[in-house]
Amino acid sequence: MIILNAFFAAIGQIGDPKFRSVLFRGVGLTIVLLIAACAGAIWLINWLSSGEITLPFVGAVPWLNDVLNYSGIFAVVILPVFLMMPVASAIISLFLEEVAQAVEDKHYPTLPKVPGVAISDGLRDALSFMGVLIVANLLALILYVIFTPLAPFIFWGMNGFLLGREYFTLVAMRRIGREGARKLRGKHMVTIWLAGTLMAIPLTVPLVNLVIPIVGVATFTHIYHRLSV
Repeated sequence: MIILNAFFAAIGQIGDPKFRSVLFRGVGLTIVLLIAACAGAIWLINWLSSGEITLPFVGAVPWLNDVLNYSGIFAVVILPVFLMMPVASAIISLFLEEVAQAVEDKHYPTLPKVPGVAISDGLRDALSFMGVLIVANLLALILYVIFTPLAPFIFWGMNGFLLGREYFTLVAMRRIGREGARKLRGKHMVTIWLAGTLMAIPLTVPLVNLVIPIVGVATFTHIYHRLSV
């Protein structure tokens, strides 16, 4: 009940101007980073395939050039789809303070203000979060192949755990510090994991997954306040 109440409260605030501001900036930065990643991958592929490829003790291997050229399709089509979720989630975490504060201003107006998070700290946490999401999802590809029918559930469960852990920790840290957030997270891990899974399910829908991180931050702001009483 706590999870659904928090989720619907977050959805009800999606029209908040502060939410829209974060959404526009987050989507803009996500698109820029995805374009840069694709351009960088294509440049690397073109550079590697610009000359004849030779291998020690083997000599020239012409077909490797064809493999590299076809891999450009991966860079243009598959790479943005794969990176959209972790990049969007990490970018929104940069603006977590604004979203959480907007929720508290509307629903918890009697709370004292908290000092803002330093840009360097926010950037570090965002990059760390994105790295963990990318590595975890790359490793999970093995499980997707082995347990193909269960692939969606593996994706939802793993990313639900990571999203719940990260967003709850960052939201709670604003009020009770990193150690306090860790202890509260450990006490309510099942609830946090389930809430994260609720966020992870729509992440499989392109474009919708650009909005979900904002809803996730708002949801976990509500969950924190309801678990900390």
